[in-house]
Amino acid sequence: MRHCLTEGVLERHLENVWLTNKSGFVMKCGSSFAFLIVSSLVVCLGNRASASSEDKTFDVVIYGGTSAGIAAAVQVKRMGGTVVVIEPTSRIGGLTTGGLGQTDIGNKAAIGGVSREFYQRIRKHYEADASWRWQRPDEYRSGGQSRSRSQEDTMWTFEPSVALRVMQDLVDENEIEVVYRQRLNRAGPGVVKNEARILSIQMEGGRTFRGRTFIDATYEGDLLAEAGVSWTVGREANAEYGETLSGVQTRRAIHHQFVRGVDPYVTAGDSSSGLLPGVDAAGPGVEGMKDHRVQAYCFRMCLTDHPDNRLPFTKPADYHEVDYELLFRNFEAGAKNIPWSNSAMPNRKTDVNNNKGFSTDFIGRNYNYPDASYKERDRIVAEHLRYQQGLMWTLANHARVPEWVRKEISRWGTCKDEFERADGWQQQLYIREARRMIGNYVMTQHNCQGREVASTPVGLAAYTMDSHNVQRHVGDDGFVLNEGDVQVGGFSPYPIEFGALVPKRSECTNLLVPVCLSATHMAFGSIRMEPVFMVLGQSAATAAMHSLRQNVDVQDVDDNVLRTRLEADAQVLRWTGPQRTSAVGIDPESLPGIVIDDEAAERIGFDSSSTSAGPFIGIGYRHDGNDGKGRQSAVFRVTIKKAGKYVVRLAYSPFSNRSTNVPVVVTHAGGTTKFVVNEQAKPQDAPFVSVAELLLAAGEVSITVSNDGTNGYVIIDAVQLLPQD
Repeated sequence: MRHCLTEGVLERHLENVWLTNKSGFVMKCGSSFAFLIVSSLVVCLGNRASASSEDKTFDVVIYGGTSAGIAAAVQVKRMGGTVVVIEPTSRIGGLTTGGLGQTDIGNKAAIGGVSREFYQRIRKHYEADASWRWQRPDEYRSGGQSRSRSQEDTMWTFEPSVALRVMQDLVDENEIEVVYRQRLNRAGPGVVKNEARILSIQMEGGRTFRGRTFIDATYEGDLLAEAGVSWTVGREANAEYGETLSGVQTRRAIHHQFVRGVDPYVTAGDSSSGLLPGVDAAGPGVEGMKDHRVQAYCFRMCLTDHPDNRLPFTKPADYHEVDYELLFRNFEAGAKNIPWSNSAMPNRKTDVNNNKGFSTDFIGRNYNYPDASYKERDRIVAEHLRYQQGLMWTLANHARVPEWVRKEISRWGTCKDEFERADGWQQQLYIREARRMIGNYVMTQHNCQGREVASTPVGLAAYTMDSHNVQRHVGDDGFVLNEGDVQVGGFSPYPIEFGALVPKRSECTNLLVPVCLSATHMAFGSIRMEPVFMVLGQSAATAAMHSLRQNVDVQDVDDNVLRTRLEADAQVLRWTGPQRTSAVGIDPESLPGIVIDDEAAERIGFDSSSTSAGPFIGIGYRHDGNDGKGRQSAVFRVTIKKAGKYVVRLAYSPFSNRSTNVPVVVTHAGGTTKFVVNEQAKPQDAPFVSVAELLLAAGEVSITVSNDGTNGYVIIDAVQLLPQD
């Protein structure tokens, strides 16, 4: 609703509305129409109050009221500057207030400044017993990183409405001007520049905002694109920056995968019937090469099982059962898990995220989103909403879903007291990745893993390099597979380079980009956490203010001055805690003799994979989960072309929880030889231990590793045969 409302209309419809602050947050609402009236009034009053903003030249103009945008605005005001935040929607905070209540960060000690202050305020809110409306505080067990109320001064899991309240408090206390429902004009003169400097930006409705510096705090990077700054979408080829995790990653297609044997065709077994929805006929592409695909989006649902606050899942009007055929077939092929990650938040609410092979991620349906028109983006968002609403109804009601899954899902529903929509769904889609600037400095996998270190740090990142699946395709065996999921961590928090926040000087000299910063697909996958975006928003604002005070381009802000101010404002710029490095993977092709990786083994079980301990062969190793004893095995087959004496070697990573009695059976033309390996012992030539020296005839040899009778975790990584001629 764009029109301001008369007092008479308000009086007739606000009888049952309880407002807590001017953000439009409603704890109790007699009707959805009443809520829309309030939201409209808030927007109208906000726009009316800021009508004079077109006559001002602000020190900093921030496009995007995400968590990064609000943190940036707070910093500008605290440094004595003038600022306006332009938010294209009617709600500030982005994903932080839009459902992502279980905060991902990795190591909380890496977060300082305004970002940590936000989470401290969250903690303070929940210290009041009055904040616990739907459960007692002692009944709550965190589903994320927060511990009990007495153990730390921050809290990292929270209700979206509480995050909105805290964001609004920061806005109110710092007297930040926020203009709602104004979108950048991307069809005309949206950005006016004088050579490489932005002078003003214009909205679709014609409103113009002038500034001395600008910050693009959107998830999409629209301002940087309209300003003529270089950007990219999709995955770089590994060779472009010397990485190993970017590009197409079929070999790492392990996590969030389908059960083996799920048919991808409309009529099972009949390729002429066409592929089911969402299966990419052009996939998967060449391993390690560049592509246009974007990791999947979803809504981070805030659900509740409290009957007085729960809205049951409903079937969308445009429901298409065929969209969920792969879900049904996955269950029928043996999937044993509920396909979601349901993490507890206060007041009997949860933050729900994607999990397993067919879940809330709408894989392959967002490729056009980053650079799409507003109309096309709206269509894509609506399609994601329809899919996810249909998924939840299906899981709760459809006869082809196992009864125990239906029973559990049916306990849950959207919340009456969280979002503006009457059905309890949020408007903020989880834009995990869109445009990424190509700036003065490009953060890469090497930064994450410590091989390159930022010289001018403006904050720390601490999360695993994490990409959700990017595509769904037909595998070599004719069954459906997901591709693109990468989860590689094990490294210490690392610094983010200031140059990754600024464009190339020739393109723009007064713009900073804390969200769509300059990073490769995999580095962005580690950096892209809401607490880090807030950190970078504050640091970008600090740099913007110093560029004005020094009368220099943002690229020329004095490093020492910037560092001194950031440290004074409690930003964490260097990691001084324990140092960790990622476990090292060894390319099987680089090793002598004959090497068979675990990915090439014939497996029954051994479905769990890891990269926690190294070195390891290839992309990681597998283990039995210390479960299903006697029912899991892996057969490594090889053809010996030249008879002779060979050393048989087994690769594993040792640890105290490993089995000391792993059975290994070598079958060859000369018979069968059995061995036992102690996987707690350190291999003589890590990661390999020599099992035996055998005289092998030409022909097939098989090496079988099982968990029969074992007394701990059994690791399978690789087998190596070294000729002894």
